[in-house]
Amino acid sequence: MTYDLLIVGGGINGCAIAREASLLGLKVLLVERDDLAAHTSSASTKLIHGGLRYLEYYEFKLVAEALRERERLVKAAPHIIHPLRFVLPHENPVRPWWMVRLGLYLYDFLGGKMTLARSRGLRKTDTAFTAPLKGGSKGFVYSDAFVDDSRLTVLNAMDAAANGADVRVGVALDSARREGDLWQAHLSDGSSVTARGMVNAAGPWVAQLLGRLGVNAASGVRLVKGSHIVVPRLYDGDHAYILQQPDRRIVFAIPYQDGSTEIGTTDVPVDKPEDAVIDQDEISYLCEAVNRHFIKQVTPADVTSTWSGVRPLYDDGASEAKAVTRDYVLELDTNGPTLLSIFGGKITTARHLAEEAMAKLAGPMGFAAHPVTRARVFPGGAITEFRAFLDQVRATWPFLGEARSERMAHAYGAMLAEMLAGVTRAAELGAELGGGLTEIEARWLRTREWARSADDVLLRRSKIGLHLSDAERTAFVAAWDALA
Repeated sequence: MTYDLLIVGGGINGCAIAREASLLGLKVLLVERDDLAAHTSSASTKLIHGGLRYLEYYEFKLVAEALRERERLVKAAPHIIHPLRFVLPHENPVRPWWMVRLGLYLYDFLGGKMTLARSRGLRKTDTAFTAPLKGGSKGFVYSDAFVDDSRLTVLNAMDAAANGADVRVGVALDSARREGDLWQAHLSDGSSVTARGMVNAAGPWVAQLLGRLGVNAASGVRLVKGSHIVVPRLYDGDHAYILQQPDRRIVFAIPYQDGSTEIGTTDVPVDKPEDAVIDQDEISYLCEAVNRHFIKQVTPADVTSTWSGVRPLYDDGASEAKAVTRDYVLELDTNGPTLLSIFGGKITTARHLAEEAMAKLAGPMGFAAHPVTRARVFPGGAITEFRAFLDQVRATWPFLGEARSERMAHAYGAMLAEMLAGVTRAAELGAELGGGLTEIEARWLRTREWARSADDVLLRRSKIGLHLSDAERTAFVAAWDALA
């Protein structure tokens, strides 16, 4: 079978490109050897943000682009993305007050017209913000947004599939070669396909894939590990903190599931993509980072869960990992059928990256590219205000209960009406698999969202695996495997 575009990699960039291309009418095949968002795209800090700290490295274009995308994404996926207020304490700072204030003014300016609250200084009345801190009331408040990163990746794939894309999960590209005007590709499911163009969206494996294809890349990639820890709640409130460190890095403290606090991230150079495992030095670093600022102290023994991802950053020659650009580079190879390779990128800018990728491919592949997703909502995103939507969910399906209704409303948004069509009582949800997930939801995840294993469900489609005991996890795996 011949496709217009073969996309290798089911992370956020690959899925966003599949969405953009399918909406432009291209015949698209996306292959992912593991699971959607199996690696870096499920291991982010869970933020839709402009990147305040990038201003220090003069990344003005990247910040402006990311802030415009932040505004679009908050509107396009209000079920999985919500505004988040950040407190930036200014006690024992490594940057002068005027520099931070100027940076925040610039952050607001580059964002243009936006619905999120603009920055301001901390006030004496901001006791909810200052009470957990060791220092006084000096500092700032500004806005960004929280996202369920792995679900955003899946929603991109769902929208692509709804517009004709062929999405194959658990299928690897075994080999590919250029033959005339086409790529001849052999896949691990035993099939062979041809494509007029290929996108290398393999993330940390981008350089390895180029090597397998026999292509010499003009660009390089720096692999940088970012790790996060989760600890019991450090403070009350639904706001987050951005904490300056003596090494001039910043560390976030963000409200997370079931009243816990997420802390991250680190910047550690690594040699290979498989090095996405947190080490004890990183855990100690993150504990010390928050202990400098918060009255409540944490130790490595308090850590309840962790995650690490390897970022495939474009190698701009920076000497330190923290200074490597977070912008992306799209490298086009037209020596035969087209090949586009993706270096770098962020969750926030994936939609824009996809739009730019289509513009870059349009000429050599002979199709017309134009913006198609700037105002398009994601699957489930056709709701107005989330709390009002949640009230509607609870009124329609009261038997879901408080915790489950909120989790499902966040995860599926308006798609709940399709999932639960005709369901009028708890028994019709089917058997309980554990963690509040029932058979009807499990079948949706399997048939509509490409979930193949219990880990796909526990760690990515939902995060319920973070709260299950070993015994509960074992029972869930058995129940999942028993589904017909």
